[in-house]
Amino acid sequence: MSSPSNQPTPTSTELAHEPDVVESIAHAAPMILPIVGGVLMFLLAFIAVFMA
Repeated sequence: MSSPSNQPTPTSTELAHEPDVVESIAHAAPMILPIVGGVLMFLLAFIAVFMA
């Protein structure tokens, strides 16, 4: 059976495109990166004080 005439057939680019994981979370980078950086600096300072 062929596809009904009222539905357009998808093109090759529509079939090949899948949602990208990086694109789905990239909008959160300006909030996440400073928070992770602060936590990392705190942990490194804690380790330096603990080892001294």
